[in-house]
Amino acid sequence: MTNVRTGRPFPLAGTLDLRLTVKTAKEGTLMSPLLPVPVSAEDRSSCAAADVLRRTGDKWSVLLMAVLAQRPYGFNELDRAVDGLSRRILTRTLRALVRDGLVDRTPNSGPAARVDYALSDLGRSLLPLIIEVGRWAETHEHDIRNARARYDADGEVC
Repeated sequence: MTNVRTGRPFPLAGTLDLRLTVKTAKEGTLMSPLLPVPVSAEDRSSCAAADVLRRTGDKWSVLLMAVLAQRPYGFNELDRAVDGLSRRILTRTLRALVRDGLVDRTPNSGPAARVDYALSDLGRSLLPLIIEVGRWAETHEHDIRNARARYDADGEVC
């Protein structure tokens, strides 16, 4: 699969088994698509799915995970590999990904102390799902653009 805008292939495209198994949630489990209404702040804050979606929905996490899926990178290599990402945001994003267990951080001793970052096993298990969402977005890109154009033309307000 290639990126429509750049013409370049996506990292790992076509190399992963993307079969998705959906399990039925137990009653009362917040992972169920049927949340109790009204949805409380406690329901939202305790939902594991919402937590993962917040992490993967930020501007840089998925991009860094895709880069790190190719091979381990040092901090400076990552800084050069992703255009437009400030060192401050790179640091914050890597810390969050390491904290969530999606990226491994390995300090290396020696004359030139270096820290390597690599996608963890947990991160690798999430990546196929993220890729599938990306495929869905590409498949439905025109539908979404058309819906936005209709909405904007109607001047409809929710």
